[in-house]
Parts: sequence; structure tokens; C-alpha cells
Amino acid sequence: MAKPLPLSSDRQRLAKMLKALGNPQRFQIVEFLAQNSTCITGDIVRNTPLAQSTVSQHLKVLREAGLIHGEIEG
Repeated sequence: MAKPLPLSSDRQRLAKMLKALGNPQRFQIVEFLAQNSTCITGDIVRNTPLAQSTVSQHLKVLREAGLIHGEIEG
């Protein structure tokens, strides 16, 4: 069996993004964010069945994957 080739940095970034979006809750958060130009964590909590701490953790993963950008306040 052939050894897999290492991924380019672009492909590594894409894989990280796809992995982040593979979680249904994170996908739902991205859909919500796409419909709203600005958002605070409380907006997401009110519109999903997720706890604030869970939403914050999902936002961290999405931010680290390069899917969202924003400022953290509070």
C-alpha cells in the first residue's frame, strides 16, 4: 500500500475547516452567523438549545479553523 502524500498547507487548512463544520451544532452556528451581520454569544444561545459555555467552545473551534472572525468582549 502506498504511503499517503503530506497535505499542502492549503489542504491542511481545508481539512481543518471541514472537520469543524462536520459537527452539526457548529454547522448550525455558522448558518446562524451567516444570517446575522453581528452577533453576541447570547444571540446564539437564545436561538439554539446549547448552553453558553458550549456555544463559546464551538465558536473557539470555528475561529481556530478560520471560519469566523470577530472580537471577544466581556
